[in-house]
Amino acid sequence: MALNFLNKYRDVGLLVLRVGIGIMFMWHGWPKISGGPAMWGKIGMATGTFGIHFAPVFWGFMASAAEFIGGALFALGFFFRPVSAILFIDMIVAAGMHLSSADPMMHSNWWKPVEDGIVFLGMILVGPGRYSLDHVIWPAREQKNIIAIPTVAASERTPIATGAQGGAPT
Repeated sequence: MALNFLNKYRDVGLLVLRVGIGIMFMWHGWPKISGGPAMWGKIGMATGTFGIHFAPVFWGFMASAAEFIGGALFALGFFFRPVSAILFIDMIVAAGMHLSSADPMMHSNWWKPVEDGIVFLGMILVGPGRYSLDHVIWPAREQKNIIAIPTVAASERTPIATGAQGGAPT
């Protein structure tokens, strides 16, 4: 298959993806988390799309923290799958908010959180890769996620019968 030589860079690719997406989420989350309770209340109103109308400041803070702190943890590959799941849920709420908005500009941007949600869902399945804090701190746990394919050692293989002169069988 074309470009198979790049398979050895899988973990580098995961690192680039993690760091790039993580930094973008930190960048996007910083104004939200630093905006304080007034900003958190506005952000928290998005949960109303799903029938959650209580404690908007709390939910806004949680969404802001998910994006800023979660972005940092995602980039570092620390508590990777739980963080990816939290960010996936955050993107579901963001997509719902965009789709339910009467503002045409907000409504037209529904695809951004959907795209990010797809990335986070995929990363839950793939994992953080070798160059992550999860792999450094819990290497055995990361190894359990690898599917082992049984192989037969060369010494256990049955030799093919050949003719007397070492040629093809007769």
